[in-house]
Amino acid sequence: MANYNKVSPELVEELKKAIPGRVFTGEDINEDYTHDEMPIYGAAKPEVVVEAQTTEEIAEVVKLANKYVVPLTPRGAGTGLVGGAVPIHGGILLSTTKMNKILDYDLENFTVTVEPGLLLNDLQEDVAKKGLLYPPDPGEKFATLGGNVATNAGGMRAVKYGATRDYVEAMTVVLPTGEIVKLGAKVSKTSTGYSLIDLMVGSEGTLGIITELTLKLIPQPKEVMSMIIPYVNLDECIATVPKFFQNHFAPQALEFMERAIVISSEAYVGKEVFPKTFNGQDVGAYLLVTFDGDTEEAVMDVVEKASELVLENGAMDVMLADTPALKRDAWAARGSFLEAIEADSKLLDECDVVVPVSEIANYLGFVNGLESKYGFKIKSFGHAGDGNLHIYAVSNEMQLDEFKQKVDEFMKEIYAKAYEKGGLLSGEHGIGHGKIDYLETAVGSVTFKLMENIKKVFDPNLILNPGKVCYKV
Repeated sequence: MANYNKVSPELVEELKKAIPGRVFTGEDINEDYTHDEMPIYGAAKPEVVVEAQTTEEIAEVVKLANKYVVPLTPRGAGTGLVGGAVPIHGGILLSTTKMNKILDYDLENFTVTVEPGLLLNDLQEDVAKKGLLYPPDPGEKFATLGGNVATNAGGMRAVKYGATRDYVEAMTVVLPTGEIVKLGAKVSKTSTGYSLIDLMVGSEGTLGIITELTLKLIPQPKEVMSMIIPYVNLDECIATVPKFFQNHFAPQALEFMERAIVISSEAYVGKEVFPKTFNGQDVGAYLLVTFDGDTEEAVMDVVEKASELVLENGAMDVMLADTPALKRDAWAARGSFLEAIEADSKLLDECDVVVPVSEIANYLGFVNGLESKYGFKIKSFGHAGDGNLHIYAVSNEMQLDEFKQKVDEFMKEIYAKAYEKGGLLSGEHGIGHGKIDYLETAVGSVTFKLMENIKKVFDPNLILNPGKVCYKV
């Protein structure tokens, strides 16, 4: 166990010398730095905030944290959902949001080099101007790229293009000892020792602080079309999903959603896009599917075949979102699900389990069947194409202590069922400190111990983002 020191006046002075004008204490610390986007896991105030602008500055801060044995929490935009950027042990919070530049394009090798504080939205807009695409597309567009890499964020296009990990070619990292290393290269393959870059991706700021990233780009698809597909119920909706792959349709995105969350989200964004009835019958669930390709004819051919398939397998209708406005409105509603749930709920907690696609329908049936047992509402949506499910427990009636106790029991039960079906604890949000109590059961004691030992090798003083992922202090 680590015995941390409090931040001393001497440490603050040394930080101010190293990072002049960008060190904050006391009342000057913004309240936003005390929490992320999932308040159920609590808030904690750092003793000092440092806004770094260079790799060298970060290295100096890390060295000082080691010298004074003070915990150090790296943070991007704070949009995480598992408490990963919350300074639960106080100490130093190191913000990378001022490191937000696009440093270089290498158009011959289809890469872009960026700083970690650059927002996903800003990169996506900039590469689009060059006729390129950065495929990772997490729902939170105003997260930082460093945060995306630290959690191996997935998103809606992962079903076709893969998660963030698949687009990280190289990075510069400050290790927990203050040493600076460069990992990876602008190459498409390697068999050069242990893949430390893959270990760093998804490590949630516990093994190092990413200060520069080289990311892979692809040519932007020339045509993109979306389909809204209503169903009577969720079972029939989800049962269609494997057929998209059996028929080689290769959707860019394949999302499912239930009626209640669609109604909440449309009310939140102020636009109705999804049909609620068809031939006098209520719609119970939807698929939202996107296809892309090089020609309108090729994409339309797939859309027509997919339409025939879903109508033969229980779909009530097919709506083609074939105008920019309709496509934008449909995906805006999908992108606002979390905000809509937050607006409607006093208390909420969530998980993002991942199960085999063939198990989604049975798994969600099990989860939804627990609503009466625990006494709170269960809302779900997610990435049907890759089995990554976002499941929310929400209540406006329970007291906080009762809610947290029941949610803990609920999470243990649904995680156990996910493992039984061959799934895993998290598909893209990570572990942070909010899910750390569930990880050992998920991976087993031997694997959990390996993770602990890796943490100790990288971070002998256990100063970097302590109490997260696999190592409690």
